[in-house]
Amino acid sequence: MSSTYLVALGSNRRHHLYGDPRGVVLAAMEELAAFGTVTARSPVIATPAMGAAQRRFANAALVLESAFDPPALLAALKRTERIFGRRRGQRWGDRVLDLDIVLWSGGVWSSKALAIPHRDFAARRFVLDPACAIAADWQAAPHALTLAHYQARLTRPRPLPR
Repeated sequence: MSSTYLVALGSNRRHHLYGDPRGVVLAAMEELAAFGTVTARSPVIATPAMGAAQRRFANAALVLESAFDPPALLAALKRTERIFGRRRGQRWGDRVLDLDIVLWSGGVWSSKALAIPHRDFAARRFVLDPACAIAADWQAAPHALTLAHYQARLTRPRPLPR
């Protein structure tokens, strides 16, 4: 049985083969096709550095149809990060490649190693902006709001209650 996943991609370090972070993200999109069928790819967007990271990021998202269950896909994504040169390091630090499962067609997955929906996706424009370019109508469990709704909450000011 096949599942659909929304995967977020990010990079802010050069790679010796793929070049700048944009090139890294584009190459990673190609590599993820080995895990199923990529049905949608967002544009790659430039985003500001966050936390301990010193360089701007290139971010994107893709929709992947895969026979992998969530733990198997997570293992494949982590293996891909290592192949691209990612090493354990400082949280929020610079990285060659970061791959995260954001959403899954099965709804909620919770284990020690993996939480779907991704715990922080609703507060991250660098995830929501590219995701909305390809899957704005995807309803995210547990609240069944669409990605477009989550993005609007971050980008549109709301009046303060009286």
